[in-house]
Amino acid sequence: MDFSQMLERPRRLRGNPLIRSMVRETRISKSSLIYPMFVRDGQNILEPIPSLDGQMRCSVDRLGDVLEPVLESGVRNVMLFGIPDHKDEAGSQAYAEDGVVQRALRFAKERYPELYLITDVCMCEYTSHGHCGILSGCEVDNDKTLPLIAKTALSHVQAGADMVAPSDMMDGRILAIRQELDKNGYVSTPIMSYAVKYSSAFYGPFRDAAGSAPSFGDRKGYQMDFHNRKEALKEAALDVKEGADILMVKPAMSYLDIVRDVADNFNLPVAAYSVSGEYAMIKAAARAGLIDEAAVVCEAAAGVFRAGAGILLTYYAKELARWMDEGRIG
Repeated sequence: MDFSQMLERPRRLRGNPLIRSMVRETRISKSSLIYPMFVRDGQNILEPIPSLDGQMRCSVDRLGDVLEPVLESGVRNVMLFGIPDHKDEAGSQAYAEDGVVQRALRFAKERYPELYLITDVCMCEYTSHGHCGILSGCEVDNDKTLPLIAKTALSHVQAGADMVAPSDMMDGRILAIRQELDKNGYVSTPIMSYAVKYSSAFYGPFRDAAGSAPSFGDRKGYQMDFHNRKEALKEAALDVKEGADILMVKPAMSYLDIVRDVADNFNLPVAAYSVSGEYAMIKAAARAGLIDEAAVVCEAAAGVFRAGAGILLTYYAKELARWMDEGRIG
């Protein structure tokens, strides 16, 4: 066959690293990464999390041990999750002025002003029953929970949070938070909504890390059914109407179609959370010598951005920043 008349040759743009980088469709930067971390009550605590190899629980006085490597990597965005010593049915430590997240915020704001501090707003880590709201019998009472979710968000902002991220999946929570923040003068504080949060088996290691597994039942009554696609757009649309500034899809890996749907249908920034189960699976496979850890993490991250996300929450944030410096991803 005569191939001399072949005009279109896509391989021309793949010939070396320079041209591949020049024509790359998906661009990733350190500024698009958020590092999730766990802060717990107590003193002088810096303990490894067995289910999340390489991640730590730290007390407020040891926050620097975790935050300084994050800053050194070039990542500037952190999301805080709190682990209190005291839990009760009302989750009172979630909105306490001296709660663990509130103290962590004040500590970090004073010592690391260059960080952008985001807080997870939920009650599951703080309730004695492990559910994300106030119980009426064996059911989570949506409307009784909303004032406490809003109160928690306000307490975080008053302690120094730059952004709040409600993950409880109560109907109306974005409006409740927006009204509470605005009423108290925080009209400029953005809300990153866990707009599309599925009830997922991929959360297992996180629940071990945060001690937030429900003591009975499950969260399928308020988190989304993973069979549903159209419902994701309904949830996101409601949050947009209620004042959300960023829409998050969680988990990331098995829900890239949803990331694309949300990105295509809403004119807001889209975030995706590469959750604990995704991280743990990659770590386990790498330890077994089955995969190239860096190559898989970079490929998976690029997939999230290619699907339409502009922000990635990942326990691999520091490593991704280093691999960007090395030219593995970017």
